[in-house]
Order: sequence, then structure tokens, then C-alpha cells
Amino acid sequence: MDIELVQPFIDNALKEDVGDGDHTSLATIPPGTTGKARLLVKDNGIIAGVELAQYIFHRVDKALSVNIFIKDGTVVKPKDVVLEVEGDVISILTAERLVLNCMQRMSGIATNTNHIVDLLKGTNTQVLDTRKTTPGMRYLEKWAVRIGGGVNHRFGLYDMILIKDNHVDYSGGIARAIENAHQYIEKTGKKLAIEIEVRNQEELDEVIAAGGVDRILLDNFNFADLKQAVNIIEGRYITEASGGITVDNVREYANCGVDYVSIGALTHSVKCLDLSLKAVK
Repeated sequence: MDIELVQPFIDNALKEDVGDGDHTSLATIPPGTTGKARLLVKDNGIIAGVELAQYIFHRVDKALSVNIFIKDGTVVKPKDVVLEVEGDVISILTAERLVLNCMQRMSGIATNTNHIVDLLKGTNTQVLDTRKTTPGMRYLEKWAVRIGGGVNHRFGLYDMILIKDNHVDYSGGIARAIENAHQYIEKTGKKLAIEIEVRNQEELDEVIAAGGVDRILLDNFNFADLKQAVNIIEGRYITEASGGITVDNVREYANCGVDYVSIGALTHSVKCLDLSLKAVK
């Protein structure tokens, strides 16, 4: 867990939620009341965000005791107890919603990703996430993809050069875009991999003629064209397929021989795993 990224997110989320105080808890619970709560699973899936939950509880109150029974990446079922937290009740209730919001979304993403990973078993294809993430939660969502067995693509605009259709059009063509990228790397001294998106066979031919890239993104290719493209590339570049890939067709994309399939739905349209935090009486 990258504390430098997580801590500001947690602090901002708590500030957004708590404001000048949890007045319901302050009004109904006597100061100093202690107790215990259990985090319960109400769905089948892959649990994610346990390490984060422990950090949130301790960020709210260092004196809270957290006992973890189930670790990140574990298959869970209804009625499983993930953890118990014990200590000041108002502190537990302050952390409750943030813990659940994060864990439910992360667990949903991990579960969804793990399902795709299972569908890809027996192939040499891995599943990638994208930048289609919730603003402010990208680190957590991409962390959840890893917990589910997927692979992170670039984290943001800063850690890889990905030349897409608009970049090509604004640059004046594929060869010019690749040339400009290399000039930029040489000028800045940055160590950045270069990936380029192609939309058809003609653009693929242009990329192969130009060279100078690390990965080719084959966007919205049908299966016949995708297989042909992989055969033409012949392992000279890492291959990635994207566009319209779902649980129903991901195996067929993988059978075309690509190294990666990228699926934005891993993070942008996922069903959260149902979890709850209940007081132990």
C-alpha cells in the first residue's frame, strides 16, 4: 500500500463525511463507550480492501484494535467474518461508511476481474485495466484489479506514452507521431514505453514500417482481422486488444493470440460486493 497516495484520499474522504462531527453518534452514545463490531460478507466473491480498512480504522483512532480473519484476495461467501474492530464506539462508527464504501467497490472490482482471469485460463492472454476509473479512487481500483489477478496498465498519463487516434491525427500521421515521441523522450531523458493504437490493417502496416514502439493496441478488430494482425506482428511487439470485449467474448479474443485484453468495465461499471459492519452485542 502506497501511504503517500492513500493517506490524502482517506483524510479528504473523512473530512467530506464527518465535517464538524458525527452528531448522531455524539448525540446518542455516551463519551468513552467501547464496543466491538464485525465486518460481515453478504455476497459471494473475492474480498479486497482489508489492508486499507485496517489503515482507515487506525487513521481515525490509533487505539482501535483490528483483528483480521480473511485476507485480501480470498474467496468469500455470505456470513463470513472478514475482521473485528474493537475500541471507542464513536471512532468505529466514524470509520464505518468509508471502510464499507472502499471495500465494497474494491471487492466488486476484484471479483469481476477474477472472473475474467478464470475465463482466460489455458491461454497466454492477461487482462488489463484502463484509466476509466473513479476520480480520486484510481489507486484503490487498480489495486483491486491486482488483487483479483489482473494486470495494471499505465496508472496515468505520466508513466507511459500511449499514442491513440487523436494523437495520430493531431500529429499528422503515425510515422510523425512515433518520431515526435522519440524526440520527446530524448529531450526529456524520461524512460517511457511507447504504445500505439491502430484501427485497421493499413495503420498496422504503417506502424510496422515505422517501428520504434514497444506495444501495439489493436482497437475494435474483428476476430479474423485480429488473428491476422497477430500473425503479421509475429511476436515483434507486445499485442493488446481493446474495444467491445466482454465476459461473453473475452475467451475468443484471447484465442486470437494477443498478449493482453484491456477492459474498461473492470472498473467503470462494476457491481459492489455487499458487506456490512455490525455491532457485537
